[in-house]
Amino acid sequence: MAFILSHRYGRRARIAAIGVVASLLCGLWATQSVLADELPREAVLPLGMANKAVAAALESCKKDGYRVSVSVVDRAGVLRALGRADGAGSHTVDSSRKKAYTAASLRRPTTELAELINKVPTLQALRDINEGILIVGGGLPIEIGGEVVGGIGVGGAPGAHLDDACAQDGLDAIGAAPKVAAPK
Repeated sequence: MAFILSHRYGRRARIAAIGVVASLLCGLWATQSVLADELPREAVLPLGMANKAVAAALESCKKDGYRVSVSVVDRAGVLRALGRADGAGSHTVDSSRKKAYTAASLRRPTTELAELINKVPTLQALRDINEGILIVGGGLPIEIGGEVVGGIGVGGAPGAHLDDACAQDGLDAIGAAPKVAAPK
């Protein structure tokens, strides 16, 4: 285009054509910028934090003699980190992942959900939302800065309240909002 303009119309036409192209490009950039501003912004749970939470929960259960698995998922329920203690049952891998998924997805501790279902029988259908849901204690949402960014699940301790306590230690290690009351 510049070649044709330079021979037919001269320097002014070339400058005008460049100005038109520049204006079009600026308009396109401005439109894309406005569209980008409309995209939702979500906090992401970093892998390092997920691993730190897993390690802390595993250590907490280990000191009490429990062989467990610990899973951390992101806000969408996708696995970010997993640890299985030596000697932990193979079933604990799935239970910890499902507890973490449930806590992140429903944004509540799984013990609270289990109690709610027992009190309100019409909520039993929550158990059947999909195959990833497991409403048994041991799953806690990971809330940082007022935003749920994932979930942690512990499976394998001899009691849901013990799974909850180890999961809470994982939350404490990364500075997440507490979800389980401290033992008295």
